[in-house]
Amino acid sequence: MDRRAELRADCSRCAGLCCVALPFARSADFAIDKPAGTPCRHLRDDDRCAIHDRLRPEGFPGCEVFDCFGAGQQVVQVTFGGRSWRDGHDVAGPMFAAFDTLRAVHEMRWYLADASSRDLPADLAEEVEGGVARLAGLSGANLVRLAALEVDDLRRDTGDLLGRVSTAVRDGLGGRELRGRDLAGRDLRGERLRAADLRGALLIGADLRGADLRTADLLGADLRGTALTGADLSDALFLTGPQLTAARGDGATRIPAHVARPAHWMPV
Repeated sequence: MDRRAELRADCSRCAGLCCVALPFARSADFAIDKPAGTPCRHLRDDDRCAIHDRLRPEGFPGCEVFDCFGAGQQVVQVTFGGRSWRDGHDVAGPMFAAFDTLRAVHEMRWYLADASSRDLPADLAEEVEGGVARLAGLSGANLVRLAALEVDDLRRDTGDLLGRVSTAVRDGLGGRELRGRDLAGRDLRGERLRAADLRGALLIGADLRGADLRTADLLGADLRGTALTGADLSDALFLTGPQLTAARGDGATRIPAHVARPAHWMPV
């Protein structure tokens, strides 16, 4: 059973929520400023992006990096029964709020799907299964329940569970403790990083070419512009598509089978 199947974005079943609900700030990621709740000027009437095939050249790499983890189609098709934000302000406001909540829930579900695939002690594996079931239930919750959900508390509890999973997986492998470290721009080639705790580490523009990152905990690590050519992330913990899309890799970069290889990465 592929627990990530419903956590993959299907824009054909959404209503362009990420192009409307989210704000853009003019930067290296976005060519324009756009307030939350206002449609992007490139959003067509059929809820498709007019520049989807050339986001980077047009100055919108941030759009390419973004992933709703399937929250968009869940909100439109399930929570709102096929309605659209275009139906009026009474729909748009609650829909955008639900999208924000479910995007967070679905990202946590992605991490727990990873955790459930690991070889864990029985009691910890049972706790992970409980977390998987709880979050799956929240995906189908109604608007009242979603509005009352304390996302920060849920993040904290899920983060604690994922931390214990990480410790169990990396136990005995001698991984370095680099959690939250500022490693931006650092040349880390040749560094011992296998099974390292890199949770929340700043790796912006770091050189990790050829690095062995197997079983390294990369939850929340900032990989914007990180050089990953030839690196081995095949068994990295809690790796997401947005992290890889923000980085620079190539055909020789080894990644988990459940994460798509970014289209802009250079071939070998």
